[in-house]
Amino acid sequence: MTAEVAPFSKTGGLADVAEALPEALQGIGHEPMVVSPFYSRVHEGNHRLHRVFESVPITLLGGESFDAYLAEDGRNWFIDYPRFYDREGIYRNDGDEHLRFLFLTHAALELCRRRSWSPDIAHANDWHTGFLPLFLRSTYQSDPVLAQTRSIFTIHNLAYQGVFGAEVAGALSMGTKSYLLHQDHLREGRLSFMEHALMYADAITTVSPTYAREIQTPEYGVGLDGILRYRSGDLYGILNGIDTTVWNPRTDPRIPVNYSETSLEAKVANKGALLERAGLVASPNQMTVGIVSRLTGQKGVELMIRPLARRLESGHITFVGLGSGENRYEQALTWLASTFPSSAHFQQGYDEDMAHLIEAGADVFLMPSRYEPSGLNQMYSLAYGTPPIVRRTGGLADSVTHYDSGSGEGTGFVFDHYTEVGLAWALDQALATYPNRAQWERLQRNGMSEDNSWERRANEYDHLYRKVIGNRS
Repeated sequence: MTAEVAPFSKTGGLADVAEALPEALQGIGHEPMVVSPFYSRVHEGNHRLHRVFESVPITLLGGESFDAYLAEDGRNWFIDYPRFYDREGIYRNDGDEHLRFLFLTHAALELCRRRSWSPDIAHANDWHTGFLPLFLRSTYQSDPVLAQTRSIFTIHNLAYQGVFGAEVAGALSMGTKSYLLHQDHLREGRLSFMEHALMYADAITTVSPTYAREIQTPEYGVGLDGILRYRSGDLYGILNGIDTTVWNPRTDPRIPVNYSETSLEAKVANKGALLERAGLVASPNQMTVGIVSRLTGQKGVELMIRPLARRLESGHITFVGLGSGENRYEQALTWLASTFPSSAHFQQGYDEDMAHLIEAGADVFLMPSRYEPSGLNQMYSLAYGTPPIVRRTGGLADSVTHYDSGSGEGTGFVFDHYTEVGLAWALDQALATYPNRAQWERLQRNGMSEDNSWERRANEYDHLYRKVIGNRS
C-alpha cells in the first residue's frame, strides 16, 4: 500500500519504488497487489482502468463506501472516494489529511476482504500507511481473511512522520483496542502515524543499510531513534534499485547517442548536446558538473555555491543544474548561472528529457546530501558512466566508493564532512583524475558494471518476506 505509484501518481522516489519493486517481485513468482488512491490526476491521465467493485462498505467508518478500480497491468488497484481524492495534488495541508490516508488503509484491507484474498505480507510505505500494522493486530486480528497476514513497514524518509493532534485518535475507529495507542504521547497531545508503524510492524525496512544504522542515532533519528534501537533486531536496510528499462544508456531513447562501457567515446556526443541545449561553451579539458535535485535543506545546495563559483571563475569546470524547491536555493543557483553565463546553466523545475541528458552528458554528478536515505540519481549516474561526487551518508555510502588511482578501484568521489571544504576536496579529486583518460575510463567502467537493478533488490525482499512468514505462530 502506498500514497503514490508511478506512472499514475508521482511526486518523488516513493512512486518509483512502488512501481518497480512489485514488478520485480512479480518476476520472481510473487503475486503483488498495489493499492493507492484514485486521485484526480489518475482519473485524468491516459490510463486504462476498469471498475471492479462498487460501493464497498467500510463499516468501521460509519458505513462509508468506495469503488475499486484495477489497472490494465492487473497489479495496481485504486481506491475511489471523491471526497478525499478528487483534489489537486497528492499531499495537502487540508485539515483532513489524516483522514485521507486512514481511509486508504482501511479501504485496502476491505478490498482484500471483498476479494477473499489473504496476503501473506501487507507492505506499508511511509507515514501515510503507518496504521496498517496496528489495524492488523487489533481491528482485523480475528478476521478470517487477514488473521494470518503479517506486516512490513518501509521508512523512505524518517523526517516525515505524520504527526497530528491527539484528537485525531477518534478517527481510528479502534473501540476497545484504543489502549494499544501510545498513551504517553496522547497525553502530551500528539499522535504519530509512523511511530505506531514502528511499534507494531512485524519487520521494519528502510532504503539502505547505512541509513538503517544512522536513524538509530540522535543525529539522524528525528526523535524516533529510541524505538528504532529497541526494534533493531527487526530493522533491515535494503538499498533501492533503479529501473534499467528506463535508465540505461544502451537503450535510452531520450539521449542523442546510445553507448555502453565498450563505446564510451559516444558519451562525448551527449556532452556536446547537453552544452548546446544549456547554451554553454566549453573547451575539451573542462569538466562538466551536473545536478538534478529537489532543492531542499537535505540536498546540500548550500555547500555547492562557493566551491562551484571558484572553479567556474578559474575556468576548470562548466555546470548544468536542474531542479526546484526552496526559493533560497533556486535563487542561489540562478545567481550562479547569471554570474557565469557562458559556463553555468540552471533550469528551474523538472524536465524528464533534460534529466536524462544531464546523466548522459555530464562528466560528474554532484550529490552532496546532508542525509540521503537511499538516493537514485547516484545510481543513474553510475549506470551512465558519470561518476558521482557524494557525501558518505545513507544510500550514497552504500552505492558509491571512492576512487583509488593506485588500485583502479572505486566508482566515484566520496567526502565525509558536511562542509564546503569537504565538497571542494572531492571536486578537486575529480578534477585531478579527469585529464588522465585511462584512469577516467577505468572509473567510468567500474560504475557501469555495478548491478543496482530492482531484480537484485527483489531477491533481498523475497528473503525477508519468507523470514517474516516463517515466524508466524
